[in-house]
Amino acid sequence: MGLDDLNHNFLTGTLEELVKWARRSSVWPATFGLACCAIEMMAAGAADFDLARFGMEVFRASPRQADLMVVAGRVSQKMAPVLRQVYDQMMEPKWVISMGVCASTGGMFNNYAIVQGVDQIVPVDVYAPGCPPGPQTLIHAILTLHEKIRTGAITRRRSDGTGAGIQISEEVPGWVQPRPRPVHVGTPR
Repeated sequence: MGLDDLNHNFLTGTLEELVKWARRSSVWPATFGLACCAIEMMAAGAADFDLARFGMEVFRASPRQADLMVVAGRVSQKMAPVLRQVYDQMMEPKWVISMGVCASTGGMFNNYAIVQGVDQIVPVDVYAPGCPPGPQTLIHAILTLHEKIRTGAITRRRSDGTGAGIQISEEVPGWVQPRPRPVHVGTPR
């Protein structure tokens, strides 16, 4: 019996799975290329590696049109507030990929001018290791993020209180309002 013999064709699934599929298939990245990792990120969008097959062919220049931030390269103390502002302007749900060892841990720049890990500024979902990580590593990080989106919940609350806009108005016993993580700017004492 072939498909032509069926009288009624239909597809079943849950609304949650449909929403997860749509989110996974249309992640729009906002670039935050700061150093040599940005060259590798641009190469991942070129014809040889083709991010278009994942629905990500256009890197958005406006954070209001993006839901994925790829932090590629070292983040200086002066750039940290700008990074946080761009992250805050992105639409929910939003994700962050830390690309490269400099963005993830500060790399070889262990000094007062470089943030020792972008996770001090914004919550990071996936880390792409390497110095600089190649386009294949970024694509692997994107596929890891896709799997995280596929298996995660539709609504979620981040541990630092920057979740999907969920507000608890009434008093819940034992619950403490999470404080946003501060952005550390300036020379450490």
